[in-house]
Amino acid sequence: MSSWGDDRRSEDARRVHPVVERLSSYGWRIIVLVAVLLGALWLLRQLWVVVLALVVATFISRAVDAPVRWLRGKGAPPALAALGGLLLFLGSISLLVWIIVPRVADEFEALGPTIEDAVDDVERWLVEDAPLDLDEGDLDDLREEARQAVTGAVRSSSSTIVSGAIVAFEVLAGLLLALVATFFFLKDGPRFQSWFLEQVPAPRRALASRLGSRAWATIGGYLRGAALLGLVEGAAIGITLALVGAELAWPVALLTFVAAFVPIVGAVLAGVVAILVALATAELGGAIVVAIVALVVQQLDNDLLAPVVYGRALQMHPLIILFAVVSGGALFGMAGTVLAVPVTAVALNVVAEARREVPVP
Repeated sequence: MSSWGDDRRSEDARRVHPVVERLSSYGWRIIVLVAVLLGALWLLRQLWVVVLALVVATFISRAVDAPVRWLRGKGAPPALAALGGLLLFLGSISLLVWIIVPRVADEFEALGPTIEDAVDDVERWLVEDAPLDLDEGDLDDLREEARQAVTGAVRSSSSTIVSGAIVAFEVLAGLLLALVATFFFLKDGPRFQSWFLEQVPAPRRALASRLGSRAWATIGGYLRGAALLGLVEGAAIGITLALVGAELAWPVALLTFVAAFVPIVGAVLAGVVAILVALATAELGGAIVVAIVALVVQQLDNDLLAPVVYGRALQMHPLIILFAVVSGGALFGMAGTVLAVPVTAVALNVVAEARREVPVP
């Protein structure tokens, strides 16, 4: 009788499919991992001002790393070399602002109304001349929904970082914190690196050093590539707008340069703005020329320049970039949109470096 009961229990156990049994065994582990991930994202949102300041400090440190190394090579003390690199960065930004802002400030005020006039022209064409059965009321409703969506995104982006009347204070504090952190990153970077490696078990220190070097190189490649591609695209769009007789060439060129730091999405949005400005200030022929130039420049950048400029720093499929930008914006607002691509690139390059086999000497 006992033997028959044991056989019955073993038969019941075999009724569970092996795949189901394996999935159930991993189910609780997946739940724990998801909970940890959600907790980490919640913590990042609560400390977003500090996190953003540290990220900005890392980017500035990477941008002026070469001059600081050169000063140290010439025998400058670490503090003096760090101060020199920081002053070089601030001086470069101040020089650009001094050159560009007076020329662009007045035109930037007209950029919004110009785009709105172009959108009105497009709506009028869709209602009156386009072979589509569209009503003006439907377009007005769609436009209002889009305006509300953009406004809500901006508000949520602001509330993600700060709230209420302390926005200016938090932004100023974040910038000051970023500058202070940049100085210490430049001054004590080697000490930070040595301390970190000491916390890693000895057999894994070589791997940790490789991963850090790969992440550092990825950030540098991203910054150089985005700046160079933005310069090329901004110059091409700005010159084209000027040649077709459109107005606001400087603001659109500057907007195109800044948008290059959000790959794919930024270039598309900047191209749309350039076309709308040309449509409003240079009629349909100028808008068509600007659209063709924007399309050609973006294709040349994506197919020819980007692989050479970025190298392996940004070897990501466009679909990965698109999902990273959308996810970053949904989680952390505008700042998340800008930082999504470099953070994703660093993560993917670090994983690739960790999986790479290195010959043992």
